[in-house]
Amino acid sequence: MLESAWILLMNSLLLMLRIAPCDSFPKPLSREEEGKYLERWLNGDVEARNLLVEHNLRLVAHIVKKYYQNDDADDLISIGSIGLIKGVNTYRPDKGVRLATYASRCIENATLS
Repeated sequence: MLESAWILLMNSLLLMLRIAPCDSFPKPLSREEEGKYLERWLNGDVEARNLLVEHNLRLVAHIVKKYYQNDDADDLISIGSIGLIKGVNTYRPDKGVRLATYASRCIENATLS
């Protein structure tokens, strides 16, 4: 069950990337929007979690481009997206770190392994 949900989420992310105009990622959320969606996600709203992931995909591309200058960028973006999803799933705002900071470490860890 969990595996099929994971596959469905990854397929929807990849479809969104293909449909996005000009091959661009969604704009990052403002602090207020991010806070609102984080609160909703912590209360169990899966759609809010999906929005947090979608609007942080640009971070994945940035990290991949910054550290990895090879032809495997698509594969690394896929792996980094998994790290982003794990980061959003395990993020806790009471630790005093912003989501992008925490997620960037999760993305880097996913691409390094």
